[in-house]
Amino acid sequence: MDLKNRNFIKESNRRSKAYGIDVKQKESKKVLNQNELDEKIKEKSNLIMTSSPFIENLYNLVKGSNFFAILTDEEGCILNMIGDDDILKKSFQNALVPGAYMGEEYMGTNGMGTAIVEGRPLQVSGKEHYVEVFHKWTCSGAPIRNPKGEIIGSLNLTGDIGNVHPHTLGIVAAAVNAIENMLKIKEYNKKLALSKNYIETILNSIPAAILTSDFSGKIKMANNYLEKMFGYTENEIKKKNIREVIRDWDSIAKEIKKGEDVLQKDVYVNLGLNKEEVNVSAYPVLDNLGIVQEIVLVFKDVKKVRKLANRITGSRAIYTFDKIIGESEVIKNTIEYAKKISDSKSTVLILGESGTGKESFAQSIQNHSRRREESFVAINCGAIPKNLIESELFGYVEGSFTGAKKGGHPGKFEIADGGTIFLDEIGEMPLDLQTRLLRVIEEGIVRRIGGNDEIPINVRIIAATNKDLREEVKNGNFRTDLYYRLNVLPLKLPPLRERKEDIPLLIEYFMKRISKKLNKKEIEIPKEYMEYLLDYSWPGNIRELENFIELIINTEHLPMDFFSKNIKHNGNATIETKENLSLEEVERIHIEKILNRTEGNISKSSEILGVSRNTLYRKIKEYKINVS
Repeated sequence: MDLKNRNFIKESNRRSKAYGIDVKQKESKKVLNQNELDEKIKEKSNLIMTSSPFIENLYNLVKGSNFFAILTDEEGCILNMIGDDDILKKSFQNALVPGAYMGEEYMGTNGMGTAIVEGRPLQVSGKEHYVEVFHKWTCSGAPIRNPKGEIIGSLNLTGDIGNVHPHTLGIVAAAVNAIENMLKIKEYNKKLALSKNYIETILNSIPAAILTSDFSGKIKMANNYLEKMFGYTENEIKKKNIREVIRDWDSIAKEIKKGEDVLQKDVYVNLGLNKEEVNVSAYPVLDNLGIVQEIVLVFKDVKKVRKLANRITGSRAIYTFDKIIGESEVIKNTIEYAKKISDSKSTVLILGESGTGKESFAQSIQNHSRRREESFVAINCGAIPKNLIESELFGYVEGSFTGAKKGGHPGKFEIADGGTIFLDEIGEMPLDLQTRLLRVIEEGIVRRIGGNDEIPINVRIIAATNKDLREEVKNGNFRTDLYYRLNVLPLKLPPLRERKEDIPLLIEYFMKRISKKLNKKEIEIPKEYMEYLLDYSWPGNIRELENFIELIINTEHLPMDFFSKNIKHNGNATIETKENLSLEEVERIHIEKILNRTEGNISKSSEILGVSRNTLYRKIKEYKINVS
């Protein structure tokens, strides 16, 4: 045995004396009872199980040579012992039993406790032990550290003093090294498993189907959502080549190889005999040299993607029936009828003059139906150039015409899938597109411009017009069959002149809303003036009334030259008025009056009118007003 550098024995003996250890002590100051030992073994189960095969090997090396192996925790509590029966009997007679603490503070200098204190492998033999009961033993002990470098226990070989040999310590140190390596492997595997579970949990929590594939098309991995979306389990999808699933796989792989982005691309997937359009984004998986090895594909339901886009872009119905202003019998009956037809799958045709609130009713119908959470897409057939309306309605595929977007573009019918499409000014739709619209209504499918795929849709159609479509049919401007397809549930909106009792309510509503928007005070309307507002025919209906209220709030004056009778206002002289003036004429007359009052002073006039000098100059030029 190497006798050099034995100063640690003296230091340990000094500590033992300071702890009050009695050299005649027969057993440890601390020994666990059976229940406490059972709990301790459960607590240290990982150390015990990891060490067990190495302690077995260690024992096999010294079997029959009166040695036994001892495993302790970081406090020196004996957890496990293995050895020949004779030597174990001797150890039990000398306080070396499971549950006994071998730390220096409990049993003085010894191979286990002192190795833990010193933090290194060491031997304690014969009288180097502090208590006399151990003087007949030789102990070779080494501390066991976890992957963080913290001491979590010790391993010790104890035998008769006559068998002391320096190589014994080397054997123990090698066994401890093997145990520590195994603890590292276990910790690494635990981290790998945790990392795998962590990644899988993240992947499975994302509401999108995700899979990875190499460039040969071999599918490597898929998350749980893929089964929900495609109907394939992970095992089933792995048996397929990705080309069997995605039609555009080769073009996607080509773009990824070239370093191009593939984001939010609409593609078709094969689901047995069926096919379905999905939205896909592709991301490269690079090796340490930056070379693409695999591709991660993220699939989302096209309908859900579009619903989200509609929420962001505002393709939602806002109006509800309770927001429609009016207490007249005619408007109440109209609202009641509209509510009754709200949940019907049939097409609604809203008829009414301009400004009667056709879109407000269309949105209210949507919000009163089971489709209230779905998209509401409005398109004005008269406001879109004829050469663009087809692509707006039905969409197009990539390369179908000059200027077509990469990846194509869905039409309004696809975007409205599950919800409602509102076709305003349907009477302005070109005849050739009327044929396509009829086919969509009859078959429930759309085909993009330049494409061959038939895309099934579930859309409720609400159309609106201020034209007499029967006359348009007679004149050859509107298809007869389309008219009858649209006119299943006609809804006629009354003009404002037929619901005059609602005018004060509408004026009050617009006065509050517009004054708040413009941050201007409300204008009080005298009773006499209100009578003339009620007598006026309002050819522009509610829209004209709203514009009129905005005019008087902006100018802070009530236009006098608007009606067919003479009235007095605020003590002013009687003003001669004209019948059925347009708002433009009212504005022109009012500007002329203010200019006359200020004797042509532009600054004063613009201040009274509540407009800028530039705006007033523009109006003077527009209305050809002579300023003297």
